[in-house]
Amino acid sequence: MLTEKEKMLEGLPYQANDPVLVRDRNLAKTMVFEFNSLHPDRSEDGKALLRKLFGATKNNFHIEQSIRIDYGYNIYLGENFYANYNLVILDCAAVTIGDNVMLAPNVGIYTAGHPIHHEPRNAGFEYAFPINIGNNVWVGANVIINPGVSIGDNTVIGSGSVVTRSIPANVVAVGNPCRVIKEITEGDRDFYFGKMKFPV
Repeated sequence: MLTEKEKMLEGLPYQANDPVLVRDRNLAKTMVFEFNSLHPDRSEDGKALLRKLFGATKNNFHIEQSIRIDYGYNIYLGENFYANYNLVILDCAAVTIGDNVMLAPNVGIYTAGHPIHHEPRNAGFEYAFPINIGNNVWVGANVIINPGVSIGDNTVIGSGSVVTRSIPANVVAVGNPCRVIKEITEGDRDFYFGKMKFPV
């Protein structure tokens, strides 16, 4: 018989008020509180805390204060990761992030969901599906990424988008719901904003 934690990690309906899960979330909250309370001069101490909390990190990453997470142990960061202010990750399922990923302020990554019908929802059931973000991805400000979504390599998600389905590699996608508006080409290498060109 599966525990509630095992059900959560396997994408099955589970009870989030299970004592083991409550304990795990409280431990994560304690460590997040400590991280968010650190003086800015103690960034290396903050990284050490996050290395203990997260499932995996590489050598180089930086996360601005403040953050909010559920468990921490389901978060896997690639090399050269950067997150701006107010990152929220509900990591009831795995959140796997590739190398050279940048998150703007107020990004929400939500693996968790609740039943549509009120009876199982009121009975305390939840579910969670993994989220995968590829390499070289830039996620704009105030983006929401929903359960089960994958974002392909080199893709840009525009500010304010609500990502409800997977987005392929090498595109710019924006909107609610988020949709592809253009492919990224070699011609984009010379421009930094619209048609504004880098100085030669």
